[in-house]
Amino acid sequence: MAGNSKDSKILAYKDMINQLNKTISTQTELIQSLQKTLEADRLEKENLRQQIEYLTKKLFGTSSEKRKDIDGQLNLFDEAEQEADPTWEQELPDDITVPEHKRKARRTHADFFKNVPSCDEIISLPEEERNCPTCGTQMEGIGKEFVRHEFRFTPAKGKVVNIYRETYKCPECAISEEHPDDQTFVKAPVQEALIPESYASESVVGWAMHQKYQNGLPLNRQEEDWKQLGVPLSRATLANWIIYCAENYLRHVYDYFHRQLRMRKYLMADETRVQVLNEPERNPETDSWMWLFRSGEDGLPPILLYHYTETRAKFHAASFLQGFSGYLETDGYQGYNNLPDIKRCSCWAHVRRYFTDAIPKGKEYDYSLPAVQGVQFCSKLFDCERYSKAKNHTAEQRKQFRLEKEKPILEAFWNWLDQQRPNKGTRLAKAVNYAQNRKDTLMTYLEDGHCSLSNNLSENAIRPFTVGRKNWLFSASPKGAAS
Repeated sequence: MAGNSKDSKILAYKDMINQLNKTISTQTELIQSLQKTLEADRLEKENLRQQIEYLTKKLFGTSSEKRKDIDGQLNLFDEAEQEADPTWEQELPDDITVPEHKRKARRTHADFFKNVPSCDEIISLPEEERNCPTCGTQMEGIGKEFVRHEFRFTPAKGKVVNIYRETYKCPECAISEEHPDDQTFVKAPVQEALIPESYASESVVGWAMHQKYQNGLPLNRQEEDWKQLGVPLSRATLANWIIYCAENYLRHVYDYFHRQLRMRKYLMADETRVQVLNEPERNPETDSWMWLFRSGEDGLPPILLYHYTETRAKFHAASFLQGFSGYLETDGYQGYNNLPDIKRCSCWAHVRRYFTDAIPKGKEYDYSLPAVQGVQFCSKLFDCERYSKAKNHTAEQRKQFRLEKEKPILEAFWNWLDQQRPNKGTRLAKAVNYAQNRKDTLMTYLEDGHCSLSNNLSENAIRPFTVGRKNWLFSASPKGAAS
């Protein structure tokens, strides 16, 4: 009996131990699960914090990517680079000096107004005040002295021109009651109206286009300006005039430059959203697109063309560029990939922007941070480009310079990038992935000295449209957007 009791206790203890082990195992799994949840929450919180910092910087901070280097800090960054990559010193060129910017001479009034017509205004004494205050004798003029420059502006004024044409007849031709048609009449030739049965003129339509597309002034505000001048020109009338002239006059010029553009070997492209209200079978809130295609830095006169489409589909770019063969500089949009006869170059300014956006607030000079190091790599490339431009290198010289000076920087950058292990979902991860996914096209610019390091030229060219869009907000019709 005693032995059985002892065995029962042992079995009970074993069951208790097994139960405790199961409890411990369950609690361990729970702890691990909670730790994973906490880590995920921490990462999500960090990502949200970075997102808030990013949006705050975009909303209230400066939009420039330029940063000042603090004396001595560049050496600290070089030290961090050397520790990350032992071959850093051998790979980077050390003899690049970007020329200093010269302070511009202060402009004089003559320089400031050199392109403005000028006239003289003589201030004379009235006749009754030309008597000598001492003896009363009539005084004589002996010369004039310069007092000051004064800039004056004449506000815009409109006028109605009533156009007549004269009719002439020859007095020598036979005149008879039997043959009245023998008389010779000639009428002065008159240029056709800009728009049939309309009082529109080149100056008015040209001014409306200039105000809207160059100055970003929407047609409803132009309508108010015309009312102040006493002319009841409605926005609908102005829109119809602009569309008519774009379709019947400017279209021929546009098509000519489109043909010329496709004959070039180096092009750039960018695109931006535009809202069009009355597109057939489409919701007014649906995004349409305005594309910008321009010539690159090929030494020829620049050509810039806008192109409106309903969507951002790849076939729109392929259709516009049909017949073009050469290099195309773009941003990261995948719709430009694998276009026939086109070799794509990706923009290094976008890479730098991604790393800049990944820098935490107040950490712009913390050179131990990967985001700051990424920006520094990109900045070295842009320093090289500025040096080459200052030296007025030819395309072939620029290509050789890039292979000698920039290629080592690129190789060091890709080696450094492969070592980065950022947390998933962070802005740094987005920057690393953005660069890695475009490695081949980011290296293309080394092949030809005409290719550009960045797509900034096309971004600058499309900026006036984006600024104007903030004012006019939308286009009423596809024809208006295309014009």
